[in-house]
Amino acid sequence: MVSPKQLLSVIESTILGRTPPTAAQRLELIHAIRHSLPSLKTLLTYPPPRPADRAEVQSKEVRLPDAGPISLDDQDVQIAIKLSDDLHLNEIDCVRLLVSANQECGLLGREPFEIYRLAAGLWYTERRDILTSIHMLLRAVVLDQGLEADLVSTIQRYLEDLIAAGLRQRIVSLIKELKREDPTGLGGPNSESYILDSRGALVERKAVISRERLILGHCLVLSILVERASSKDVKDIFFALRECAGEYSGDSLKHQIVYSLLFSLVIAFISDALRTTPDKAPVLSHDASFRHDFNEIMMAAGNDPLVEGFVDCVRLAWVVHLILVQDGNDAKEITPSTLSNDTKSVFSCLEIVFANNVFQFWLDKILRSAAYQNDDEDIIYVYNAYLHKLMTCFLSHPLARDKVKETKEKAMAMLSPYRTAGTHNQMIEGSSHPQETYDIGLQPFVSLLEFVSEIYRKEPELLSGNDVIWTFVKFSGEDHTNFQTLVAFLKMLGTLACNPEGSSKVFELLQGKTFRSIGWSTLFECLSIYEEKFKQSLQTPGALLPEFQEGDAKALVAYLNVLKQVVENGNPVERKNWFTDIEPLFKLLSYENVPPYLKGALRNAIASFVHVSPIMKDTIWRYLEQYDLPVVVGPNVGNAGQTMETQVYDMRYELNEIEARREQYPSTISFINLLNILIAEERDVSDRGRRFIGIFRFIYDHVFSPFPQRAYADLSEKWQLVIACLKHFQMMLSMYGVGEEDSDAATDQSQISFMGHSSPTHMQLPVVEVMKDFMSGKTLFRNIMGIVLPGVDFLITELTNQTYGKLLENAVLLSLEIMILVMEKDSSVSDFWRPLYQPLDVILSQDHNQIVALLEYVRYDFQPQIQLCSIKILSILSSRMLGLSQLLLKSNTANALIEDYAACLELRSEECQVIEDSSVDPGVLIMQLLIDNISRPSPNITHLLLKFDVDSPVERTLLQPKFHYSCLKVILDILEKLSKPDINALLHEFCFQLLYDLCVDPLNSAPTMDLLSTKKYQFFVKHLKSVGVAPLPERSCSQALRISSLHQRAWLLKLLALELHSADMTDCNHREACQSILTELFGFGRTEFGIDHDSSPYISQNDTKIAGNGQISKNKVLELLGILQFESPDITLASSQFVSNLKYSSLAEDILTNPTTSGRGIYNHSERGDRLIDMSCFRDRLWEKFNLYNSHSNTIVSEADLNEIRDTIQQLLRWGWKYNKNLEEQAAQLHMLTSWSQIVEVSASQRISLLENRSDVLFQLLDASLNFSGSPDCSLKMAHILTQVALTCMAKLRDERFVIPSSLTSDAVTCLDIIMTKQLPNGACHSILFKLILAILRHESSEALRRRQYALLLSYFQYCRHMLDSDVPTTILQLLSADEQEDEELDLEKIDKDQAELAHANFAILRKEDQPILNLVIKDATQGSESVKTMSLYVLDALICIDHEKYFLNQLDKRGFLRSCFMGISNFSYQDGGPSLDSMQRLCTLEAGLSLLLRISHKYGKSGTQLLFSMSSVQHIASCKALQLPVKGNFWRLDTKMGKNSFDVDKQRMVVAPTLRFLFSLTSLVDTSEFFEMKNVVVRGIVEFIKGHQLLFDQILQEDISDDDELKMELINLVVGILSKVWPYEETDEYGFVQGLFGMIISLFSRDPDIFSSLQSIRSEIRQKVDVSLSRLCFSLSSYLYFLVTKKSLRLQVSDGSTYYHASAASQQPTLALLVFFLGNLATALEKAAEEKYLLLNKIKDINELSRQEVDEIINLFVSQDYASSSENIQKRRYIAMVGMCRIIGHRSQLITLILLLAQNLMNIMLAHFQDSSFNTPLDAKEDLHSLCGELIPVLERLELVNEDKAGHSLKVFRRLSRSLKEMTIQKLSS
Repeated sequence: MVSPKQLLSVIESTILGRTPPTAAQRLELIHAIRHSLPSLKTLLTYPPPRPADRAEVQSKEVRLPDAGPISLDDQDVQIAIKLSDDLHLNEIDCVRLLVSANQECGLLGREPFEIYRLAAGLWYTERRDILTSIHMLLRAVVLDQGLEADLVSTIQRYLEDLIAAGLRQRIVSLIKELKREDPTGLGGPNSESYILDSRGALVERKAVISRERLILGHCLVLSILVERASSKDVKDIFFALRECAGEYSGDSLKHQIVYSLLFSLVIAFISDALRTTPDKAPVLSHDASFRHDFNEIMMAAGNDPLVEGFVDCVRLAWVVHLILVQDGNDAKEITPSTLSNDTKSVFSCLEIVFANNVFQFWLDKILRSAAYQNDDEDIIYVYNAYLHKLMTCFLSHPLARDKVKETKEKAMAMLSPYRTAGTHNQMIEGSSHPQETYDIGLQPFVSLLEFVSEIYRKEPELLSGNDVIWTFVKFSGEDHTNFQTLVAFLKMLGTLACNPEGSSKVFELLQGKTFRSIGWSTLFECLSIYEEKFKQSLQTPGALLPEFQEGDAKALVAYLNVLKQVVENGNPVERKNWFTDIEPLFKLLSYENVPPYLKGALRNAIASFVHVSPIMKDTIWRYLEQYDLPVVVGPNVGNAGQTMETQVYDMRYELNEIEARREQYPSTISFINLLNILIAEERDVSDRGRRFIGIFRFIYDHVFSPFPQRAYADLSEKWQLVIACLKHFQMMLSMYGVGEEDSDAATDQSQISFMGHSSPTHMQLPVVEVMKDFMSGKTLFRNIMGIVLPGVDFLITELTNQTYGKLLENAVLLSLEIMILVMEKDSSVSDFWRPLYQPLDVILSQDHNQIVALLEYVRYDFQPQIQLCSIKILSILSSRMLGLSQLLLKSNTANALIEDYAACLELRSEECQVIEDSSVDPGVLIMQLLIDNISRPSPNITHLLLKFDVDSPVERTLLQPKFHYSCLKVILDILEKLSKPDINALLHEFCFQLLYDLCVDPLNSAPTMDLLSTKKYQFFVKHLKSVGVAPLPERSCSQALRISSLHQRAWLLKLLALELHSADMTDCNHREACQSILTELFGFGRTEFGIDHDSSPYISQNDTKIAGNGQISKNKVLELLGILQFESPDITLASSQFVSNLKYSSLAEDILTNPTTSGRGIYNHSERGDRLIDMSCFRDRLWEKFNLYNSHSNTIVSEADLNEIRDTIQQLLRWGWKYNKNLEEQAAQLHMLTSWSQIVEVSASQRISLLENRSDVLFQLLDASLNFSGSPDCSLKMAHILTQVALTCMAKLRDERFVIPSSLTSDAVTCLDIIMTKQLPNGACHSILFKLILAILRHESSEALRRRQYALLLSYFQYCRHMLDSDVPTTILQLLSADEQEDEELDLEKIDKDQAELAHANFAILRKEDQPILNLVIKDATQGSESVKTMSLYVLDALICIDHEKYFLNQLDKRGFLRSCFMGISNFSYQDGGPSLDSMQRLCTLEAGLSLLLRISHKYGKSGTQLLFSMSSVQHIASCKALQLPVKGNFWRLDTKMGKNSFDVDKQRMVVAPTLRFLFSLTSLVDTSEFFEMKNVVVRGIVEFIKGHQLLFDQILQEDISDDDELKMELINLVVGILSKVWPYEETDEYGFVQGLFGMIISLFSRDPDIFSSLQSIRSEIRQKVDVSLSRLCFSLSSYLYFLVTKKSLRLQVSDGSTYYHASAASQQPTLALLVFFLGNLATALEKAAEEKYLLLNKIKDINELSRQEVDEIINLFVSQDYASSSENIQKRRYIAMVGMCRIIGHRSQLITLILLLAQNLMNIMLAHFQDSSFNTPLDAKEDLHSLCGELIPVLERLELVNEDKAGHSLKVFRRLSRSLKEMTIQKLSS
């Protein structure tokens, strides 16, 4: 069984969609209808109460169908019993209602009465859903809604079966039953009178029932059109009509119900007699007995005149039915007696119909009633269509025509005496009422004419091809002998001229000789005759003006109305030639004796000519100034102290002395309307309306100000007058602006008022006066608030019950629009006009009821524009009034306003029509209101409307959208359903944006995120499935939907990224939400090597053997990127290419690019922030441009040229529309890509650890990003974003090497976990590099993009180089993995082989694209900006790293790049002007260039260094200005703040260090040069460099080496290394470097034994690196000393005596005793380092046996806390500890190696001294030598005992040297 809600939803989605329903939708609809047939047949029939069920409920345990037992409490039982009694429902069903209410709204915490009303409301909602479903199905069949014919026929068959099963009889009985006051209807005396509807609003039960009856009535009408009514149906409907008509009261709904019954009969009679459906046989027409019986019923007289009036209406339809039956039946089948009976029935009914004047009843009680006019539009159309058929059949039949002719002759015979329209004095006294009617006015013929007029006034399209009506027109227009019939006839003509076709026919009828006495000539002759009479009277002294005949006046009014309709609705081209001279229309306006209503008709007719042509408009202005009454602006109405000296008959006099006494104001209304139309056509606004100030003062002072106090004979005229005034004020505000030029207006006014004078009228501006009035709360403001303050309920009542309701509605709308215009302008002058004038929000806040009244109009859904105005007012007030929400709370209107806005939003989401202009979309405006207020001080309007807890801090709110009906509930429901995407696309988009903005706001984030992450909503994953990966609409089908769909995904992805970024992972809901998001985005599965070979086309068959056979599930993040992979729409196409006429091709570009025009509103920003062309402004500018162009060319524009201009403008407007849409789509595509990049980067950087297949996910993202960024469809901006994503993924891939492998499943970790890092297979790496190269070489690029791409390329090369952790020596890895390595594929040699293959393949890929890539990089390195130069040089550095056979080196050399690089270094100019960005960028470029040169030197060894040296590299570097910078202060000290010293340090880092590194690399030529001359050149060049930069070298050598500063140690090492290589060749030591080096040797070698730290240091890893640097420095110094001893024959003294260690180092050389002392320290350091290394190796092997405490101690000692969280599991912490120890082992290994080399140098120096025969110590030094030898022997013995296993080195050579030295020492000791 399909629920009513489901049935309605299926019907709406299938029938009301913009696109034709799909096959699945049609099938679903048929399925739903079929399963709902039982409930539709028994419409609104429910099981009644049963004692057994009541007893079960009272037992407090109930079992519902298809559900388990439900326990009830006492309150539940009471509510269920109450529901059963009040609604006549079964008790079990009442329990079901309670269960549904709890599911829908949540009943916890609600009062019993509220629960009852909610449950009752749900029941009535179910009923409404069933009725609405039937109604929509009937409409689908009857009305043309564009559905497919087979679907309509299928629905029709089901409906016909339902009707045959008794549905129509059930509808009729329900209409009667529901009006009874019992539980099945309106409710009994003890029943609750109110219920809560779906939005939580309290509504009256009677109103709900009345609405149900009306829907049933409409269903009844439509059912007649689906299936013919039977005789029983007709009788039942007729009796129901008589019953309901007896209760015809002021309730509009009751009237509409009666109308539905009446028209059901009319349609039944007409459709049956006309046989409108060929395949359905007539029913009533063939039933003679029915005709006899029903005729008797018709002829029976009743007592109630009102009921009899409705019966007369049925009699008219019955007459038409009978005469059609007579015409349609074959005479052979009808007996004479039957024919005579039907004829008698026709005559008898006709007599009654005309005797009772049924046409007047139709007019007064039905067609002109407010209830009829406010009924459903489609139903009214059906009513009018069948009235048209009724009258067409009636007037075309001879019997009816004879009766009409008889009635016409009777009316003509009743000649009424012509009376005057009233003398001047009578008009003043009000004794004559020109509009009063006589009995002749109630004649049937007159009523018939007006009846026909009313039918076609509502539906003018029914006139098309209607020959019967035009024949009747000609008949009724002949031989009029009294003005009443003439007026009625002319009214009918005016109605028939309601479209171009009708206007043309009416014009021809009155232009020709069709009627003897009726025509246009009669109109103009009559006007001329009266004008001549009045003129002659004025020329005769003492003569009175002749009286105006009433008949003539009314006839002229009718004529003028026809004229007005003909001109207004006529063809624009034809009407120009219809009336060339309109001067007679003006000539009577100034005469006193002309009735005001005639003047009103004259001006209305004149107004219709304004739009005929510009020339006609100017003519009207001229004639008005010549003939119409003047507007004399005098004192205000309220100023009684001043009187006019003479009385002038002007508009004021006519208004106040004539019209006011008659309580009718047609002249004033027409006067203002005419002026409004004329002013609206004015294009010259330069005088800002100053020329209209007289008109404004008249309207302001004399018309609008006193309007509430005036009396009105017809309230419609009151509101017409108000509307005319309001339109004038609105026009002044919209046409003219205020600004700084009006800043002195308030000052001038205050000074004039102080002096006691009024402001001169000619100095005033209308717009300024309106603003002043509002900003001071004066007359205009008070009167407008008087219109608005009665409220929305009053307006609804007046609209539904009064004929002037539409006028009042229009007045309210204009009032609200004026308020908005004032609010938009007051801020520009409020600062200047204070304190006399305040902004409107300040004025409104003086009475809170005013604000409440303005805001509550959002509930008024009869006129969307009023809703829009109310929303805009709230938007403005919320931006100005901080305490608006508190104000609404204090006024007790907050809850109502919350519900009203939610209902408005919900109603908008259910709309079936597209709102093209989003600025008039209430849903969009509400969403923008909510979004704009999010960031405003809390509690704000957003908090209020979303039902945040505004009584406490909003950040603590617990949102309960199901409990409270609010905009939040509606928004979540909208996103839950996502219905009508083509209509609600923009609404869905803003809903996602609102939720995102709420989540990023600090105050609103927590409540909103908590709500969305709950399991109840599952918001993130659900919408990722429904919205995220849904197919993107095609551009050709609906580009607007496509754009919005992209934005929706963008906001959704931002929401997901925000949840992943900021979620509190300690909260289970957020943790599960994040896990589900990641699972949905990236999929499940684990692969062996992270590659899905089935979905990775870039891996070749050879590579699959390497990569393995893993499989991974598809992930949605790649699907999302795939959605974006389409070519961005082109926005560069010039408008000239759309224009066929080259003469006008450049005009659009002139408008769009000219600053003087483009700044005047030609562009605007959409609700999304896109800068678009304002199409209306663009159109106006085009017309201005064309007019200016033609005026300059001095040519007369022909009709052909004008048509050509129109075509050109249309072409340009089409181009502009296409440009806007393409720009919006491009922005939407970029928006979604930005959001996609956010969620990818957040997932990769923060939540990747939650995934198991991390490397695979990262690779797929990297591969997809590169693939898209290199495609032609990818724009430049998108490539920027994609490259940034690729950078993040590559960085995380590198990080993945140093984290614990995700594949580990046990608590044990092994050394292989470190060795076998998670490297992508070579095939994947090749794919990355290949696609990256394609992306770099893309056609459209920029320096900013290439910087990112170069960074990515460098990151890729770094990834490929770091296959194994460089800090862990290979020997250590082999040792650690010896016991664990079982598979030969895990051999380290194989890993090295793969590494070499990868490097070679990288080179091969680059070699294929070498020319374009080198051209681009070299161009950037030489011609680009400083930043791109730097990156390009580093790219070349990376290319050199992977170079084979000097290919890239040769390319650089051939292109002369290396020489240009040296020239750039040599020509480097640097101004020491402070830490500017430009200076730093140039330094970075210099550093990169030096790094490239150093890379060449290291990569190619001697050949590369020789090549660089041959280019005079030393000379170029020596001439670099950067090295000549003075060093200020201690540049080694780094500050956290940017200061001068820190900036100097940056310069030294970026210049000095790279320079020294390169210089040191050149010293390799000294060692490797085979020819003395080459060596001599190298040495000489470097020495010259040193001499030229002596200060730099001296400063570095003088630094303290005791600090743990890596940069300092490196520079000292470089300087010492350079000096040790070249300075020995220098013959003199005038620079003091030798003494500096000796001093450093003495300082270092004489330090304490703990010169090299132990593992107990707190910063162990940092200190270990310093130890290695220190040992390297010592080795360089020892090498220098060794060179001097061996090559320069330097001989050291044995010792300096007892005072050696305290002597000045500057004047001494090292001694042998010092070397022995230092050698002893080295032996100690070597033993300690070897032992520590051995202990760490053992700990690594036993890592899985260590307790958590021991592991934590290791981590605290060896690992930075940044990488080790105490919350990690033991498995990961063991891995971290093992990696940390391996890194320390690497440092210890390096230290051991350097110590061994250092010790060898020292022993060689000692050995050289001992072996030198010339080394003979004097006798006094023998003792020192023996002492030295005695100290040396124990040291040598300790060195011999060093364990090879612990040291990790072969010590054979070392021990041999040690033994040799030991032997020599013993010899020296014995000598």
